[in-house]
Amino acid sequence: MLVNLDAVLRPAQKEKYGVGLFNAVNMEMTNAIMETAEELRAPVIMGTAEVLLGAANLAEVAAMVKARAENSDIPVVLHYDHGLTFEKCMEAIHLGYTSIMYDCSTDPYEENVEKVAEMVKIAHSLGVTVEGELGHVGDNEGAGKLSKPSDYYTDPAQAADFVKRTGVDALAIAVGNAHGDYKFPPKLDFDRISEIAAAVDVPLVLHGGSGLSDDDFREAIKRGIAKVNIFTDISKAQVKGMQKGIEAGVNNAFDLTSYEVEAIREVVEEKMRLFSSNGKA
Repeated sequence: MLVNLDAVLRPAQKEKYGVGLFNAVNMEMTNAIMETAEELRAPVIMGTAEVLLGAANLAEVAAMVKARAENSDIPVVLHYDHGLTFEKCMEAIHLGYTSIMYDCSTDPYEENVEKVAEMVKIAHSLGVTVEGELGHVGDNEGAGKLSKPSDYYTDPAQAADFVKRTGVDALAIAVGNAHGDYKFPPKLDFDRISEIAAAVDVPLVLHGGSGLSDDDFREAIKRGIAKVNIFTDISKAQVKGMQKGIEAGVNNAFDLTSYEVEAIREVVEEKMRLFSSNGKA
């Protein structure tokens, strides 16, 4: 059943567990995520990141994930992840996404506030929740790489101002996390997570979850993280599943599917149990 972020993150925030967002760009990922969530009775957030749309059309992905979510008996959020433009976010809402992230984190602070506040007003009038980002979560490689990430960490006092003025339903924070594969072991600023959690009343979001240690996840959730974004780990798992099938002698794409789905399911189950969201649906 389709729900928005409030339905799954408010209980997680209160009970100190995490809900995973898993970005899905194909049917193998979609089925693996949903099958695992249903089996574990875990609420789940199905994401579509704008940066991944080079490999998939938004309308086609929306139709795929929406149909699967609507036919499920567990809470499923369809979340448009890292929406970079007003127009694309609005398209996602019209296509049936129940939540959006309007990422204006690279804009000047006042512009970030103004743009996100406008989006919140529109989205809330349609029953759609909004995630904002304050500070900036960089990339481990590529154009978004930050030379000194700590310069972009989220400031707790500014976070309180941002949440109050925008009305966002969830806040993505920068505390030493980054997108993609970590080249070196990350060092999260756990005290900063605690300070931000004490300063705001909305659930906190950790992007760049793939590659963090189990202890990192447990401590971050304990300190106030309620939503964790995962993509790189399941993307790599799909490739490993494909390789396993080929090594087993499979020579057609159809028969490789089961290997891919099973490999993704293993990662999703591991994360859901680690976040303690199993049994919370």
